[in-house]
Amino acid sequence: MAPSLDFSAWWVKETRKGTPVVVTMENPNYSLLEIDGPDAAFRPVDKDRGKNAKQFTWVLLLKAHRAAGCVAWLANVLWALLGTIKKRLIFRQGVAMEREKLEKGRVLFRFIRGFLALSLATLAFEVVAHFNGWHYFRSSNLHIPHTSEIQGWLHMVYVAWLEFRADYIAPLIQTLSSFCVALFIIQSLDRMILCLGCFWIKYKKIRPRIKGDPFKTEDVEGSGYEYPMVLVQIPMCNEREVYEQSISAVCQLDWPKECLLIQVLDDSDDESIQWLIKGEISKWSQRGINIIYRHRLVRTGYKAGNLKSAMNCDYVKGYEFVAIFDADFQPNPDFLKKTVPHFKDNPELGLVQARWAFVNKDENLLTRLQNINLCFHFEVEQQVNGVFLNFFGFNGTAGVWRIKALEDSGGWLERTTVEDMDIAVRAHLNGWKFIFLNDVKVLCEVPESYEAYRKQQHRWHSGPMQLFRLCLPAIITSKISFWKKSNLILLFFLLRKLILPFYSFTLFCIILPLTMFVPEAELPMWVICYIPVFMSFLNILPAPKSFPFIVPYLLFENTMSVTKFNAMISGLFQLGSSYEWIVTKKAGRSSESDLLAAAERESKTMSLPQLHRGASESELSELNRLKEQQEAPPPPSRKKMNKIYRKELALAFLLLTASIRSLLSAQGIHFYFLLFQGITFLLVGLDLIGEQMS
Repeated sequence: MAPSLDFSAWWVKETRKGTPVVVTMENPNYSLLEIDGPDAAFRPVDKDRGKNAKQFTWVLLLKAHRAAGCVAWLANVLWALLGTIKKRLIFRQGVAMEREKLEKGRVLFRFIRGFLALSLATLAFEVVAHFNGWHYFRSSNLHIPHTSEIQGWLHMVYVAWLEFRADYIAPLIQTLSSFCVALFIIQSLDRMILCLGCFWIKYKKIRPRIKGDPFKTEDVEGSGYEYPMVLVQIPMCNEREVYEQSISAVCQLDWPKECLLIQVLDDSDDESIQWLIKGEISKWSQRGINIIYRHRLVRTGYKAGNLKSAMNCDYVKGYEFVAIFDADFQPNPDFLKKTVPHFKDNPELGLVQARWAFVNKDENLLTRLQNINLCFHFEVEQQVNGVFLNFFGFNGTAGVWRIKALEDSGGWLERTTVEDMDIAVRAHLNGWKFIFLNDVKVLCEVPESYEAYRKQQHRWHSGPMQLFRLCLPAIITSKISFWKKSNLILLFFLLRKLILPFYSFTLFCIILPLTMFVPEAELPMWVICYIPVFMSFLNILPAPKSFPFIVPYLLFENTMSVTKFNAMISGLFQLGSSYEWIVTKKAGRSSESDLLAAAERESKTMSLPQLHRGASESELSELNRLKEQQEAPPPPSRKKMNKIYRKELALAFLLLTASIRSLLSAQGIHFYFLLFQGITFLLVGLDLIGEQMS
């Protein structure tokens, strides 16, 4: 614990209390008396007169001991920090280095590392030149010193470098920066229009509504609503942490049992997980739930292949709608009653999409930053597009499809890793409309580790570019209106999926560090400060509790642009990593209401003999084997190893160096902003050392 420091007593001997009073005597023979307080007249003239030299010495020694303790504590903290950095970064003790699978990842890391070394060397030279007064330019016009002013070959080399960068390098960088700034302004205007549309929706209280109450009983015979046949699908693959809570939540949907069928589409290659899922399904099947377990021996097409295989079953032809939930999603019991009635008397409606809600959004810094992005995506992007365009990208889960719309659009295809966006685009081209319900929320998880988040973002940014190459001919030749084609090509794909990662990576991760070499091409402050901060405020409005994290969010998004740009390039040019599909790791978080419901269900669970009464021999053997696995002692826990993400860490230090370089020419408030920016970049980079950003 750090020692407390109170130096105020060193220079403040006495605190005066009360109101000063001046008493004037009318008799001129008397002098003026000035009283500071009620006890001022009775205080001794010299308060320190009663203290001896020994007491004063002890006071000084006590204060010196406190100051020495503070210095020692700071020295210990600094020494421990340096020791930790030495162990982890130099000797690599207690860490597992994150190795890129592809050669291009190693090449990118070498490039960033070399650029960082060159930047540090140039920064050192710039500092020397700055303090020696070698900066002869104060504007874009370069001043060349006279021959008599040149002192030494080092100064001559420096002047030659100034001429070269001003005549050849600066124009190229300035042209590229102007292009990126134009894209940045266009993208910012798009965000602004979306936010204005969201404000209009809130002001007018526009939202999809169901006419009347279709489930209200109006006569003695019962409700007049005819429940349609609904198929519920839960695709999963090795979801040990979340399979139980997702199956349990879906089995408690408030819908007639004879009109509901649940398909658990398991692609797990771990036999122990298969046994656990079969046991959970058997438990709910004994309670009268229509639930089926499907397992594919060959996992082709990943999630799209799994859904396509399930839709080819003969019994699916008798169902009208299909609801899809990923393995970590937990719908409320009234989910179907809030979504399916929207299809009634609306034959052009093909999809009803619900919003995601996160049970672990406050788990660590990474989950808080993801919550900001996803809240803006659902509250602004999905809601505005749903209200004004009747089209948006399907989120892959927490939605209800009309099966006829899936069939007319060609069904699930295995050609990309974003099968949800693929089917949404094809359904839109066939004239189907979508509805987004912002007030219907389904609980789920966001990745809690940086490794899982990075792989998820790679898939989400490489798939759209891969899909754009495949869908562009179909969009151009489709029969939809011209403005719908323009919206799909210019806004949906190009602006929001291609231009956004391109300009953010180029502008903030390439041009900004290059300004330390070429100050003539320095970016204006409104580009690197004012507009990004303003747009960040707009992004955080749907999640107002995240306002304290606005600066880490802004800078972390710039650092993450490396991963997003890499994914965009791999998808656009169909590189090998664009076809990579890795299931996002889950932690199995549950909300408080879920835990209470689970406890209540366990109290009402049937006894084991009753459960076995209607089971076959194969089911009994599965349950016995499951029971043995649950009673087996858990394996010894292994020490968790942190991972060092070298590319992100090197980029954070590179951006820090660029910020320090900008400090040499910054003045006033810009100085403090750039200093804070550089320190935050460093903190973000160090935070990436740990696997969890807590």
